[in-house]
Amino acid sequence: MDLREPANRVSPRARAYWAVESGIGWVVLIVVQVVLLVVLDARPWWQWGLLALTVVLALVGLLLVPAWRYRVHRWEVSPTAVYTQRGWVTQERRIAPITRVQTVDTERGPLAQLFKLSTVTVTTASSEGALKIECLDQDVAARLVQDLTVVTDRTEDDAT
Repeated sequence: MDLREPANRVSPRARAYWAVESGIGWVVLIVVQVVLLVVLDARPWWQWGLLALTVVLALVGLLLVPAWRYRVHRWEVSPTAVYTQRGWVTQERRIAPITRVQTVDTERGPLAQLFKLSTVTVTTASSEGALKIECLDQDVAARLVQDLTVVTDRTEDDAT
């Protein structure tokens, strides 16, 4: 197994999904700050500065971070291993031998369902925990789970 960049990208819709997911938190924070500015009688300059900083950080989070994550997130499955690469500030690249795969799960939260995306979790016999392949098109995720099931079923080791 060689430590290389996995071949497959996540769905292009992942960028919009990550932007909306992040945007929900930013909107809540900005609304709270605006409400506090309106409700409080004394409005010191630093509160306006904090609001402006929050808006700038939100724009960065909505415009740059999803594009960066899309460039980084990759995955691949070979007959011998599962490769993942994820993150944006801290990046993680992992390889799990097929012989160590114990379970393969699919997850779709409400927001992911709106974007027709799925997360495939490959649980292995490893202390590092499961490998997650986020933001796959639902049909790609279904094929991946099916392929991993076939490949792991052929292995004679017990994944322990």
